[in-house]
Amino acid sequence: MKNTGKLSRRQILSAAGFVGLAALAGCGGGDGGGDGKDLSKKRDGAMKNYRAGQRFKAAEPLTFEVLHNDNPVYPMKKDWLFWKELAERTGVTLKPVSVPLSDYEKKRSLLIGAGDAPFLIPKTYHPQEVAFVSSGAILAVSDHVHLMPNFQDKVKRWNLGPELDSIRQSDGKFYLLPGLHEKVKSGYSLAFRTDVLDRLGLSLPTSWDEVYEVFKALKEEYPDRYPFTDRWSTNTPCPVGALMSYLGQAHGVRAGWTYDNISFDTEAKQFVFTGATDGYRRIVEYLHKLVAEKLMDPESFTQTDDDAVKKLLVEKSFAISANPQELVQNYRYNLRRQVKGAEIEMIPVPLGPAGPVVLGGSRLENGVMISSKALDSDNFVALMQFVDWLWYSDEGQEFARWGVENVTYTESGGRYRLADGITLMGSDPQAPKDLQKDYGFYNGVFTYAGSWKLVSSSFGPDEKKFQDAMADRTQLPVDPAHPLQSVEQEQATLWDTPLKDHVTQNTLKFVLGKRPLSEWDGYVSELKAKNMDRLVDLHNTAYERFEKENG
Repeated sequence: MKNTGKLSRRQILSAAGFVGLAALAGCGGGDGGGDGKDLSKKRDGAMKNYRAGQRFKAAEPLTFEVLHNDNPVYPMKKDWLFWKELAERTGVTLKPVSVPLSDYEKKRSLLIGAGDAPFLIPKTYHPQEVAFVSSGAILAVSDHVHLMPNFQDKVKRWNLGPELDSIRQSDGKFYLLPGLHEKVKSGYSLAFRTDVLDRLGLSLPTSWDEVYEVFKALKEEYPDRYPFTDRWSTNTPCPVGALMSYLGQAHGVRAGWTYDNISFDTEAKQFVFTGATDGYRRIVEYLHKLVAEKLMDPESFTQTDDDAVKKLLVEKSFAISANPQELVQNYRYNLRRQVKGAEIEMIPVPLGPAGPVVLGGSRLENGVMISSKALDSDNFVALMQFVDWLWYSDEGQEFARWGVENVTYTESGGRYRLADGITLMGSDPQAPKDLQKDYGFYNGVFTYAGSWKLVSSSFGPDEKKFQDAMADRTQLPVDPAHPLQSVEQEQATLWDTPLKDHVTQNTLKFVLGKRPLSEWDGYVSELKAKNMDRLVDLHNTAYERFEKENG
């Protein structure tokens, strides 16, 4: 058997990131960073033999600053049990730099640009980190994952290499430590008034064709009402962002909240412009049909969430987009108070032309950037070990989610139960204490992703049913890596926003009938005039270059 002994750069990267450096991590984290820097003098406070599954405990008391996204639902408190218990377990005191949720992205950019950002910069969604790469302000964290045995272990066991490849930059490195999911966790779908459907002899739909038929039947029974009114259209550039996201999924297309101008055509093996594809056009045509036949409230595209929910509660509509929390805490709770016998249920995302699928790449969550200044710290190795424990170890993830056993929760046979007198997202409206507000756990800064056992541990019956159904679906392939070089990125940014704005504006016009669908070709020509083809060519050039250099 012939063996050339030559490895591609991609094979070397894969081995270094996920397999070969595991041995170094098992030997106390190693002294040689992936970037060749000597870390032997940066181990103050670090553990000598830190391994996956082992609790991190600093060799000396340490303090690290963390940018904290302050959620108004559970405003930050300095006396949270989270801070105290974390320090006792790990020897690390986190000093939060608190920023209001509404101002988080802007403040984060200002702090990084001024060189004043804390070492730890969580709650960052890819590709937000790309803007800070060329300046050198954030760390190429892929150079240092050998210090993170829990991160490496999950990437290897859950086969997340392709997802990580998708966030690498033109130098082959990634600059964000994303949250890692064992399985895809879906968030949104349609909810229907099941008592109304039962009365009319209608079944819950399983496909978008069936959704249309159910809406038609409701319209026949209630001709003066819209069967469907929707929300999640304000405070976002995408009209009905949630609806278009899960409707797009049924067509294998990123739309709504998940929209990206560029997507990969697996058959043509090249990148294309999403808003000009046949799949995107079919989404637009479907929504246009709902509006034209008065099956969907046209105000869905502009109204506030409160207005949409009010229409549901006063029975002006019988279906609405939902997530499991809104279903239980808002729709069902308030409907039962106002409408005798009212019941509502959220269905698995209806099937479409793409079949039983979920979009690829959705096993990565928002994650943590590390300031490049951290590499100059004598505590750098300890910092990376701590990040690995809190955000990626089973114990750290359980702690951030549920708190302290026998204080905030109990666990038996894999089942978690909140301690008496504690509520979480309305699970017990009468409870005097709240896990998030009063204790600081289940905080979105620290709590996301993980094993399916842990992620599903907080599911109520409705969400468990929904997520189990969605977890059985096939994940579409992850788009291949196609990182742009800095000059290309600057050019792409100039083209990207005007193109996206044009897609959004004309999607709304087509759906509402303010522009006839017969003008679709004209719309595509307008996109070309706004440099659509040049943007696509830029990304395909980057894709071909990365394949040549790393394939």
